[in-house]
Amino acid sequence: MQTKLSQLHDLMTQGKWNKALAFAAKFPRLGKHRNAILDGHLACSNPRWIAGLGRDVNVCIDTGIKALHIRYKIN
Repeated sequence: MQTKLSQLHDLMTQGKWNKALAFAAKFPRLGKHRNAILDGHLACSNPRWIAGLGRDVNVCIDTGIKALHIRYKIN
């Protein structure tokens, strides 16, 4: 049986960033990286919404991925 953290690590090492952001967005404690991870997930799931807010979709996704790297120590 895998823990949620090991499942997240697997998604990240496999390069499944959309799934990794969606999975991590459900975690209750994301610390100071919360907004970046949630914005990255929102940009993946509803890019028109992010674009409507005047934000760059790719930047939000990249920032979310970087936040996952920092928060969960995957290089």
